[in-house]
Amino acid sequence: MAQKGVQMDQETFSCSICVDLLKDPVTIPCGHSYCMNCIKAHWDGEDRKGIHSCPQCRETFTPRPVLVKSTMLAEQLKKTELQAAPADHCYAGPEDVACDVCSGRKLKAIKSCLACPASYCKKHLQPHHDAPPLKKHKLIDPSKNLQQHICPRHDEVMKIFCRTDQQSICYRCLMEEHKGHETVTIEDERTERQKELEGSRQQIQQRIQDAEKDVKLLQQEVEAIDQSADKTVEHSQKIFTELIRLLQKRSSDVKQQIRSQQEAEGSRVKELQKKLEQEITELKRKDAELEQLSHTEDHSQFLHSCPSVSALRGATHSSSIKIRPLRHFEDVTAAVSELRDKLQDFLREEWTNISLTEGEPKSRAEFLKYSREITLDPNTAHTQLLLSEGNRKVTLLNYLQSSIPSHSDRFTHWKQVLSRESLTGRCYWEVEWGGRGEDFAVAVAYKNISRAGFCHDCLFGSNNVSWSLSRGTNSYRFEHNKFQKRVSGPRSSRIGVYLDHRAGILSFYSVSETMTLLHRVQTSFTQPLCAGVWLLVDGVTAEFIKLK
Repeated sequence: MAQKGVQMDQETFSCSICVDLLKDPVTIPCGHSYCMNCIKAHWDGEDRKGIHSCPQCRETFTPRPVLVKSTMLAEQLKKTELQAAPADHCYAGPEDVACDVCSGRKLKAIKSCLACPASYCKKHLQPHHDAPPLKKHKLIDPSKNLQQHICPRHDEVMKIFCRTDQQSICYRCLMEEHKGHETVTIEDERTERQKELEGSRQQIQQRIQDAEKDVKLLQQEVEAIDQSADKTVEHSQKIFTELIRLLQKRSSDVKQQIRSQQEAEGSRVKELQKKLEQEITELKRKDAELEQLSHTEDHSQFLHSCPSVSALRGATHSSSIKIRPLRHFEDVTAAVSELRDKLQDFLREEWTNISLTEGEPKSRAEFLKYSREITLDPNTAHTQLLLSEGNRKVTLLNYLQSSIPSHSDRFTHWKQVLSRESLTGRCYWEVEWGGRGEDFAVAVAYKNISRAGFCHDCLFGSNNVSWSLSRGTNSYRFEHNKFQKRVSGPRSSRIGVYLDHRAGILSFYSVSETMTLLHRVQTSFTQPLCAGVWLLVDGVTAEFIKLK
């Protein structure tokens, strides 16, 4: 408790200018107290003429207040006996700057002097406040590195900054090796750099504010995306539920129609069956009568009862029943199968029109943001393919190149080649076609596509590991896993390919003055892809363009 009281008294009766106990204490109009000499020196050094301020609260006074010693504060200072032994917290610890004058257990230094150079506690700093020669010394906050302020060559305080060599120097350095250099006082250099520092901080703070605004905007965008996705999912679920309900209703209608037709056809057949069974019964009865008559021995009765041959012939049954082939419901089966096929084609071909492709670029400038430089892998090229232009261009020759070594990655039958690069993420590239041929194909494929042989497992677009767009004489054709679709679009010597691997989007464009979408695929890619080309006619060239 005693230490706490001493600490509070020290704080109460300390001058905030010299950070020492008040000497000749005075209280200025705002209520703060200072040493008389300290506040006089402070006001003498203020630049604003006629306006004086409090060092603590910055309240200004005009004219300069008259200073009168505070007798009450002086008496209280005597009563506190603050000159007693310092508390433990006043002694220097391992992290503190110790007083260089104290002997034995050293007190904490409250100031360091650049002129001495040394660090002082409150008691030993007092001569710097009292002795006129020492008052001119430069005092700074306690520092363990006072030697960095001393010139290592001349052992003098470095008060000059050489802008030419960007280092602190002393006056003797200024007159010797730094003579003629651009120099200023260290204080002026500090002031200049402080301004630059403030400017840099303002720029950083502005960038922080801008970045924080961008973060908020991005957060709002994330929230908007989440809300939009939730609404879209909800709306899509409702639509699909309606579609399922419609299909179930249609299924129920078809079932009811089949059952109604079944009942009608069954009733008709059963009615005919009943009539036929009645006729059979009647005929059997007549047959029994005739058999009985044929065994009678009375000739007169036989002749009397036996019908004439013509009468028997006229009574002979002539069936009007015609059995239809057992294909009563094949037309319904065919209609339902046709509906299924149409629905599958629609879902496969038209699905890409749904807004899952919302993030796809719209203009060529936007596509170019995702441009990827493609180079071809010589180890995959068929031996009739000649690579040039840094392996970006390929030409189909009319002969095999015997100098090319065999390689397990090489296509042995189809005139195809794959890129070195494995493509993931968003990528865009363009292929320029030349030569006298019209037939070619641009493709993407997984790296594990088969290479050897004539089979379709090796041909771009004819298997489940590759997708291709080829151009013939009159149109384009898209192929994947034996599925083919004829594609219309403007003829161009340049084809653009856009890949969004994660979204499962693969798009082919005809590139000229404008970009025209030829075909878009929506699928799920399970491996990185390679770009590829397939040449069909001798002399045809394909070049992967360097895009800017």
